[in-house]
Amino acid sequence: MVADARSSFADIGARVGLSAPAVKRRVDRLLDLGVLRGFTAVVDPEALGWGTEAFVEVYCHGNVTPGQIRVGLEPLPEVVGAYTVSGAADAIVHLRAASIQHLETALERLRAVDFIDRTVSTVVLSKLLERPAMPEGTAGSRPGGRPAR
Repeated sequence: MVADARSSFADIGARVGLSAPAVKRRVDRLLDLGVLRGFTAVVDPEALGWGTEAFVEVYCHGNVTPGQIRVGLEPLPEVVGAYTVSGAADAIVHLRAASIQHLETALERLRAVDFIDRTVSTVVLSKLLERPAMPEGTAGSRPGGRPAR
C-alpha cells in the first residue's frame, strides 16, 4: 500500500497470501487504529508552480511553546512543514514558493510573526533523495535498524 495506495485488496492479498476480504478487514482495522491516516494523491509541487523551497531555522524571543509556534505558522500558506528540533534553533520550517521573489515575501511574513526573533534560511538547489515512510518488513523500518519479523 505504501508503494501504490491504488492497489486493489485482491492485488495486495496476492502479494501477502491473504484473501481480498481479509486484506480489507486488516486495512479497516489499521484505519480504526490510526496506523493508516488516509489515502491521498501525491502531487509534484513544481507542477503546481511551487518549485522553490527552503528550510528555515526559526529562533524565538524567550520561551515559546510548540503550540504557540504552530498557531503562529498556520496562517502562512507557504509553510508546508514545521518541526521542533534540538540545537540552537527553536524550530525548522519548510517553505515552498512559486519563485525567489515569492519566497522572499513569505520569509518577510514569517519574520513578522510576533514571537520570532530571527531566522536563518537555506534555499534548496536540488533534491538528491526523498523517500516515503518505510513500510513494515523492510530493513530500517524499526528502531535500531532491525528488520521487522
